[in-house]
Amino acid sequence: MSENACGNCAQRGACDSTPEACGVSKGPKRSIGRIVAIGSGKGGVGKSSVSALMAVALARKGLKVGILDADITGPSIPKLMGISSMPMGSPLGIIPPKSPTLGISVMSINLLLEDATKPVIWRGPIIANTIKQFYEEVLWGDLDALLIDLPPGTSDAPLTVMQSIPLDGMVVVTSPQELANMVVEKAMHMATMMNTEILGLVENMAYAICPHCGQRWDVFGPSSLDQLASKWSVERVATLPMDTSISKLGDMGRIEEYHNLELLDPIIQAFIGPQET
Repeated sequence: MSENACGNCAQRGACDSTPEACGVSKGPKRSIGRIVAIGSGKGGVGKSSVSALMAVALARKGLKVGILDADITGPSIPKLMGISSMPMGSPLGIIPPKSPTLGISVMSINLLLEDATKPVIWRGPIIANTIKQFYEEVLWGDLDALLIDLPPGTSDAPLTVMQSIPLDGMVVVTSPQELANMVVEKAMHMATMMNTEILGLVENMAYAICPHCGQRWDVFGPSSLDQLASKWSVERVATLPMDTSISKLGDMGRIEEYHNLELLDPIIQAFIGPQET
């Protein structure tokens, strides 16, 4: 196995595997305009919510969008998008279901479970193969954008995505706490090691607005996004507030009805480019 093929694999030079066996060989981009991962390394910062809202914002601009839910052990995209129907099989591959309002294509392990509350207790290789199948064997069709919702951590799932899917880059989601940024930087280091471009930073749950007086509350302390962006020479593209309507709509599977999407315009402009409405 060539050193170039192995890239920055931690086992480079110490194994007898082929690039294909390791999952290092990236699949074709197919007829998809942009493929962007949304990750953090840290759990609980709202990666899935940001992924869903980005998809909604793009679809509202007339783009064809899909979401690949790579969080195999903690999937939440189908719930947010209000999708419960199973994918359909065809001779050519798997046909993903679409969201009820905007027609966003979604593939997630939860769509294959009879009971969405049942856990998926799988070891790393099975998780990795499942993610590859979600990309390679699903008929995504002609998409303008495919968003990949990554799970927390820097292990099998994000590694598989970065090694086997031809990403255009990664959007990093964080929150104001120093603890969150410490873990987020692990994911940023991983992206750099895997030659995945960090497209920009999104600070989620950065503040709350009092519904009575309009005062801003920095619930989790002052923002540290500028320092993180400066340290990594990465663009800071959005600061999102805590918004109870997001959680309410998500719980009802109606995230497509969220209307304060101008908050996401900087993300859309930075990663997809200006589009005509």
